[in-house]
Amino acid sequence: MEQAELTRSRKTQRERQQSALSLLAKGGVRAREAARRAGLSEAELVAGRCGQSATRLRPNWPNLLPALGELGTVMALTRNEYAVHERHGRYENLNLTPRVGLVLNADIDLRLFFHHWHFAFAVTETGRDGKQRHSFQFFDADGSAVHKVYLTEASRHDAFAALVERFAATDQSTYQEVKAYPPKTPDSPDAEIDVAALHHRWRRLRDTHHFQGMLKNLKIGRLQALRLAERDFAYPISLQAPRRLLQSAAETRCPIMVFVANAGTVQIHSGKIQQLRPTGPWFNVLDPTFNLHLREDALAQCWVVRKPTEDGIVTSLEAFDADGELIIQFFGLRKPGQAELSPWRELIDALPEEGSA
Repeated sequence: MEQAELTRSRKTQRERQQSALSLLAKGGVRAREAARRAGLSEAELVAGRCGQSATRLRPNWPNLLPALGELGTVMALTRNEYAVHERHGRYENLNLTPRVGLVLNADIDLRLFFHHWHFAFAVTETGRDGKQRHSFQFFDADGSAVHKVYLTEASRHDAFAALVERFAATDQSTYQEVKAYPPKTPDSPDAEIDVAALHHRWRRLRDTHHFQGMLKNLKIGRLQALRLAERDFAYPISLQAPRRLLQSAAETRCPIMVFVANAGTVQIHSGKIQQLRPTGPWFNVLDPTFNLHLREDALAQCWVVRKPTEDGIVTSLEAFDADGELIIQFFGLRKPGQAELSPWRELIDALPEEGSA
């Protein structure tokens, strides 16, 4: 980028940052929406706070992420456009490689894909209750948030400042360069798909984790695969299914697994749920250590999916938006080596099929 163009870009970004920060100051709007209204990514908005309420951090994931354990109990947040997953716990039992990371705990359970982790900031905000709220926020190259970690009343707040000082970047300017990803390649026409191979490979699955690799090998999209699958392994159900499933799981106390993902992070809740509450277009789980916010008016397709494994069939409910993007997945609680719970299959079998109320 030439100097004159860079100067114009910085000036435009700063003006938009100020516009977004003004929206935030008025209250009633979250950072994600304020950035969108101002024509910014969320990372650009957060960068606009550098020198005041935000500190840019070095993207030193092998050292920074394990250090989050020094905060004690925190709230981990992962979201996509239409689902928000919040889980309280501690950052322990990390297994990190240059490409992927695992955080394996009963409470905070994450899969991290570091080619989508590019920027990090420590942020201090004033909440609606007037109290300061500290967080670490992580972003993709296009400026979209991949993960956030919020301190809670149970956190070690003295550790926050120490971590910020330890990992602060040299550059604390308000300018943040971001780069948009190219549009996703559309699925191949159904006529070009080897449906017989899909059926054969699907029947021969022995691990749920091999499913995505199968799709990649066959060059077929996930939703396309569900549509072309044998009905024994995938069939569409009512858009009311996620709500019905959560209600039934709460009533029967059947333990479930809830997966919400974006390009950089998969966050998983495992356990029972209790407190459910609809709020406008959102359907919410509001338990002490787990919150889920699901935007029901964004649901365009819901499917029951069955995958063969060495432990028997594993059944999930998957919900997609109008662009065919996966919003959320539900499974019955299980571990490798364990068969699927019968109460979970009963919940799935009771769900209304597509076209039902």
